[in-house]
Amino acid sequence: MELSQLKMFKVVADHGSIVQAAKVLHCVPSNITNRLKLLEQELGVALFIRKGRGLVISPSGELFLGYANKILAVCQEAKRALAPDAVPSGVLKIGAIESAATGRLPILLSKYHHLYPDVQMQFSTGTWSQLINDVVGHNLDGAIIAVNATHPDIAQVEVYKEPLVMIASPSVGAIRAPHDLEQMNIFMWPEGCPYRRALEGWLNEHHVSAAITSIASYGTILGCVSAGAGVSLVPVGVFEQFKKIGNISGYTFSQLSPVQNYFVWNKHVGFHRAKDAFAELLQNEFKRL
Repeated sequence: MELSQLKMFKVVADHGSIVQAAKVLHCVPSNITNRLKLLEQELGVALFIRKGRGLVISPSGELFLGYANKILAVCQEAKRALAPDAVPSGVLKIGAIESAATGRLPILLSKYHHLYPDVQMQFSTGTWSQLINDVVGHNLDGAIIAVNATHPDIAQVEVYKEPLVMIASPSVGAIRAPHDLEQMNIFMWPEGCPYRRALEGWLNEHHVSAAITSIASYGTILGCVSAGAGVSLVPVGVFEQFKKIGNISGYTFSQLSPVQNYFVWNKHVGFHRAKDAFAELLQNEFKRL
């Protein structure tokens, strides 16, 4: 079993196609096919199931993929460990919930790129549960989430608290109390969102019954609110970014406490200069929030 075989296996699993994997790896498809056959013979199992012109990973392949990811991650860690004092470089895969990506990170990502131009940043967004799974599975080097992660493979650090703002079009009138939301349309991210939980807890505490429409996009939520279709509760960072489009008013309430955001990473990876520099920059930039 060779590392090159494991890398080929992972790329084919990610793309579901030997042809696409060959393009990514800059080699001929027949080379990948032969190397995967040798790997399957050595393991004594089929790693893929052919489906039309593509491939679907088999149950044995899914199990083996977890080990392959860990082996490849450890190899990358070993390379980084050879030069612990080197300037951050290589690939850094960072994820974030959309509120952080929209409201807090654009300026910070630009600053990180300016400080460490040799780092190839790969950035993605997702729900907090998806991001945690990707960090645990070594598909992300780190992620910003708004929940306290309890997974045994996760380490985390507090980065900032996100104040919450109730937003509405001026056409719906001022919002001064929870009861002003009765009979209004409320647009929030789906179940599991910590900001939605904060709103639901606030409404329940004041015995206010209101229907919440799930929308997994701040752009769509802000569009609905600015059109006067309803209201929403958003992080202040999102409000600051979008209030410039006009027709959106913000209202704050002391009972809606700021939500703590965290930077999380897989604690088994160890030294990762690019990730550590990103975490340090996060803490320094947002230590006043």
